[in-house]
Amino acid sequence: MKTLARLVAGRRSKFAALGVWIVVAVALGPLAAKFESAQRNEPASFLPGDAESVVVLEARKGFASGDATSAIVVFRDARGLGAGGTASIAQAVERLEEARLEGVRAPSPPRLSEDGTTAVVAVPIEAEGDQEVLISAVEDVRGLVREALPPAIEAKVTGPAGYSADASKAFEGINSTLLIATASLVFILLVLIYRSPVFWILPLFAVLVAESVVRGLGYLLADAGVVINGQTGGILLVLVFGAGTDYALLITARYREELIRNERRHIAMEVALRRAGPAVLASAGTVVAALLCLSVASVNSTAGLGPVGAMGVAVASMAMLTLLPALLLIGGRRAFWPYVPRFGSEVRLREGLWGSLGAWIAGRPRLVWVATAAGLAALSLGVLTLDDDLTTANAFRGSVESVEGQRLIEQSFPAGASAATVVLVTDRSQTAAALVSAREATGVAFIGAPESGDAGDRFEVTLEYDPFGKEGFAVIEPLRQALRAGAGDGVLVGGPTAEEADLRKAAKRDTMVLVPLVLSVVFAILIVLLRALVAPVMLMATVVLSFFAALGGSLVLFELFADFPGEDPSYALFAFIFLVALGVDYNIFLMARVREEALGASTRDAMLGGLAVTGGVITSAGLVLAGTFSVLAVLPLVALTQIGLTVAFGILLDTFVVRSMLVPALTFELGERTWWPSSLTRSRGDVQVQIGRPDGPAPVER
Repeated sequence: MKTLARLVAGRRSKFAALGVWIVVAVALGPLAAKFESAQRNEPASFLPGDAESVVVLEARKGFASGDATSAIVVFRDARGLGAGGTASIAQAVERLEEARLEGVRAPSPPRLSEDGTTAVVAVPIEAEGDQEVLISAVEDVRGLVREALPPAIEAKVTGPAGYSADASKAFEGINSTLLIATASLVFILLVLIYRSPVFWILPLFAVLVAESVVRGLGYLLADAGVVINGQTGGILLVLVFGAGTDYALLITARYREELIRNERRHIAMEVALRRAGPAVLASAGTVVAALLCLSVASVNSTAGLGPVGAMGVAVASMAMLTLLPALLLIGGRRAFWPYVPRFGSEVRLREGLWGSLGAWIAGRPRLVWVATAAGLAALSLGVLTLDDDLTTANAFRGSVESVEGQRLIEQSFPAGASAATVVLVTDRSQTAAALVSAREATGVAFIGAPESGDAGDRFEVTLEYDPFGKEGFAVIEPLRQALRAGAGDGVLVGGPTAEEADLRKAAKRDTMVLVPLVLSVVFAILIVLLRALVAPVMLMATVVLSFFAALGGSLVLFELFADFPGEDPSYALFAFIFLVALGVDYNIFLMARVREEALGASTRDAMLGGLAVTGGVITSAGLVLAGTFSVLAVLPLVALTQIGLTVAFGILLDTFVVRSMLVPALTFELGERTWWPSSLTRSRGDVQVQIGRPDGPAPVER
């Protein structure tokens, strides 16, 4: 860190640091513009490669029906279609066939419901993995089928292609929307924090440069095979802005402190980087390590978030440790106008709000930590309301056509008619037995004719339940067992319903594996950073308690005010990753400073000084990070809204309760034992703390 500080804080090297970042950003600019095009939002791309439904999906290329995704067009007139309505539908299908749209194959003949009110037409779409082709084809089909239809006939396009297109459209412009909203929020918060009409430009410019570099590198990762979807892209942007601004606030606060003690700004920056840099590196390293743990996830989209998110946080931290200091030095003291830090001016940190709070807690530490822990435990009870009822069918905020079409089908057909479940029989001699077993299976409405291909025989099964709902998912595993009991192990079940069932199963597995892995990694980093065992145990306990309180409190708020249909299976895992990794950041910022102060003071005085000197900047950082994550709520997907609001609530809880009250109270209670078994556990008496200067004054440049 000393070498980096000297390089960045040099009179000439600061211009070199700025130049390098600008060159890198410009070089990666063309790739950054392609970042959205590299995202894959079709549900099948999220599945683990060894999932049974993936095997069925890959085998479909060897069949005559080909690699097509069905769009189901549903026509409905509640009064009855009649001869005129049927003729209009036939005409619409004919127009669709004559249009020869890109990727659209010949539609099936209309199939009329028994009550005569509804007709469905299957339209195969071959997009070959190109989501733009799929979206365009679905939109063209929607437009054509409505032309010349009588007003009484309602027409909707649903099915796997309709759902996939609507999901992809929900992510269109997501980065632009988030960029504008997040940048605007960060701008407002920076102006309020620094009360300067000028200073906000420097950290915001540094974050924007980092974000551009991250997008370019993200495209390279996607090109290398990492699965990135719109959700990952949105979270990545929020991470870069939130974490980057947090690190900027920490570096800037320490730099302002040193400007008061040093006449020369280059010396002040060097000291600031030497003092605050290790905490930033430790914080970023914790988040990077926690995110990299996601790489072992079986769900491809979760695994993709690992390296992409880790890369984003790493780039943001390096930008704040190199680019931002260069900008601050070039801007000089006047960049802080009108509140310019003057050399030799007095700072009364311990007489402020945070110093007073620390003194109040120090007088009654046991009461504070017991009451605070009890309150967090009470909030944690809300976790009991967690459910995974959020599915493809109700994942959108607001109405989308694919869901509306599904509801129309359910009124006159078996609900599964919009998305067939596919049975693959690899041993053709068992096809007849598989057909018999399928007819007798629970939840099956009817079955289609078998088709032969390279991988064996396959046939479609129509379920009685919504193919994108929990009842449909619950049928898949019993259906697999029934088919294998009757026709052997060579029978595989796939299709959209099986794909989502496999995805939900993999998500639960990932949660069981990743939670203890992340806890172990973060705990190990805290041990290395603090060179103790007691303090890391205490911090991990507070972070885990804070996570459960944030999760439980969020779920209660959702129940009271949001009326969400449920939570995504990955909701708890994502909330855990971000709340533990980012929540421990503030504990690192605080305890790293306390340990620094403890080199020349008692633990009690070190905590008083550390809380006083870091209280304002950490609170500001928490508000910025919570604000950036809450921006996810502007997006039209329930899952992202829930993650954003939960993480925002958890960060505020960490900032104002855990870091401000619980951790200080526990540290006061433990005293010198906090640092066991390091040498700091020795009794050192009541030494007066020197805020920010435990090892003497820094040299002054002459």
